[in-house]
Amino acid sequence: MDGGDNQTSYASKLTQITEGEWAGWSCYPGGDPYEDLAGPFYFRTGDDGRPVCAFRAEHKHMNGGMFMHGGCYMTFADFCLFVIARDHLQDSHSVTATFSCEMVGAARVGDLIECTGEVVKGGRSLVFVRGIIATGGEPLMSFSASLKKTRLRN
Repeated sequence: MDGGDNQTSYASKLTQITEGEWAGWSCYPGGDPYEDLAGPFYFRTGDDGRPVCAFRAEHKHMNGGMFMHGGCYMTFADFCLFVIARDHLQDSHSVTATFSCEMVGAARVGDLIECTGEVVKGGRSLVFVRGIIATGGEPLMSFSASLKKTRLRN
């Protein structure tokens, strides 16, 4: 969800899923080439009104030991940051300015990976976010980050 260009916006790629495992969820196909490669990643509003992000772990997400690769956790968390902060980023583009995480668990092929989080503070130019990635209620990674609102370059 970072950056953007003058022709299209990431948000314009919003797609509602109507069939299969992800019916009722949304995604952004074509919004970010790297996320398209790493994902697909999905999101919806949870029962408590907060965003929930998720994906199903596949072989392509694993490291050599057949546990989820740390880079996959971090890529998914970066996607989640922008979903969690959506309401604070309206009418602006933004980039990840800082990112910190602690990997505390391992996921395997087939696991449902979920993330919830919150905006700690939304300011004029920075938004501070934290979240937890888990599977089956067991934490896999905690993270915190700041997002910098930017202007379009000409």
